[in-house]
Amino acid sequence: MSQFDNVTVVKKANIYFDGKVTSRTVLFADGTKKTLGIMMPGDYEFGTDAAEIMEMMAGEVEVLLPGETEWKAIPAGQSFEVPANSKFGIKVKTVADYCCSYL
Repeated sequence: MSQFDNVTVVKKANIYFDGKVTSRTVLFADGTKKTLGIMMPGDYEFGTDAAEIMEMMAGEVEVLLPGETEWKAIPAGQSFEVPANSKFGIKVKTVADYCCSYL
């Protein structure tokens, strides 16, 4: 899906890592939530409360998922899942555009 219709967008940005990662929250009528964001090149670690699906819209990244020992390349157009209450590493090679869906 290339656009979201009939949603509410929270004006305040989510800002992480001194502004190198930013996102905006999108709320849907059914109560679901997504964030749309940009990550600048760098190495980051994120923690999750809810399970997530991260869809990479553009850019080059590698992820180290919970329980894994090897980094995995996630090209634009693909996604990866992260379990609730976990941490994952991400190496952003080029500016990355992403959509995160909370499950």
